[in-house]
Amino acid sequence: MITDSSVEVAVPAAAVWAVYADVERWPEWTASITRIEALDGPELAIGKRFAIKQPRLPRLVWEISELEPGASWTWRQGSPGGLTLAVHEVVPLGPERTLVRQRIDQRGPVGTLVGVLMRGLTRKYLAMEAAGLKARCEHRVAPPA
Repeated sequence: MITDSSVEVAVPAAAVWAVYADVERWPEWTASITRIEALDGPELAIGKRFAIKQPRLPRLVWEISELEPGASWTWRQGSPGGLTLAVHEVVPLGPERTLVRQRIDQRGPVGTLVGVLMRGLTRKYLAMEAAGLKARCEHRVAPPA
């Protein structure tokens, strides 16, 4: 089961990546994340693990399985009968425009069932993250009035 979301941000891709990839600071700009704790150091790298706590969900440990610095990363969380992949992409649309795509891919018999049951909450959290990232990036980069 795949649930995805995207948002266009009116700043350069490098500026979006700098905010997005600083995952421990996500609770500052989205209410969908209560806490992110880097278990192996804060930088994104394959094999690094992050404990994530979200409202209404248990604390889960995610591990980075794919990384293209400046462009995308995927982290994964597995449990008996299920695997969830969370893909994060930063796509330049021009010098001052960036598309951010997020995709949650829930696999396996349990993962698919959880995906169906939690689809509304997943969509809500992805929308909150997209809106929060957009606001954080555009506010941070915008010139003073």
